[in-house]
Amino acid sequence: MNTLKESAKIILKKANKHLHYREITKLALEEGLFETTWNTPEASINSQIITDIKNKWESSDFIKTAPSTYWLNLNKKEETIKIKEKIEKVELKNEEKEKIASGFVWKAGEHSVCSELLFRGFNASIMSVDIWMDIVATKNNSLISIQVKTSNLNKFNTYIFDVRKTSFERYNSNNVYYIFVLHWEDKDNFLILPFFEMEKKIKEGVLLPIKNYDKYRVNIRLREDKIYLGNKNHEVSYYLNNWDIIN
Repeated sequence: MNTLKESAKIILKKANKHLHYREITKLALEEGLFETTWNTPEASINSQIITDIKNKWESSDFIKTAPSTYWLNLNKKEETIKIKEKIEKVELKNEEKEKIASGFVWKAGEHSVCSELLFRGFNASIMSVDIWMDIVATKNNSLISIQVKTSNLNKFNTYIFDVRKTSFERYNSNNVYYIFVLHWEDKDNFLILPFFEMEKKIKEGVLLPIKNYDKYRVNIRLREDKIYLGNKNHEVSYYLNNWDIIN
């Protein structure tokens, strides 16, 4: 997956014009250039571009052409190896912090789903080892496997998730469910999709394969108290918080 700066460079090069950082972010998300669970990915991109310009000066990949608007630095000068190594270390450290923060969000989502299942009479437990499924649960002698995905709502009223193709292909039975935890402020909502519904949406082209990566991109959008996969042709409000479909 691309870094935020790499994504910005790709978008600016494709657009071939100066863009506001919000437009850069919007286009990068639409093309699936990076994955994020942050509330404000646009703020993160803007911050990284500004930092790159401030630290690298004429060696930056970007130039600022108007308030919050950027273009590629076509007259970029080569920086010294020492400065480059220092900047790369800082960038790696920042990205590592972001990954740790995302890990907390994912783990919180798993515990939230497990709690809901326990309240509903399931014997549920979170897997301590990554075997492609996050939670296993039993009820009335039935075994249920669940993969949990968690995301915060971004400013585009969209939740963004990635599902690994390998896990989808490996666990392809009717006792498998995908639960997307939609976190906003202090409330969680749960979009509960059975395997057959996920399979159907892949065939319909709603879940988009990310080029060069073993993943499907899932965009869940809120519009006028209804919920959609991708666009308004694929409403899935029936599956929102509908725990009764798990059996």
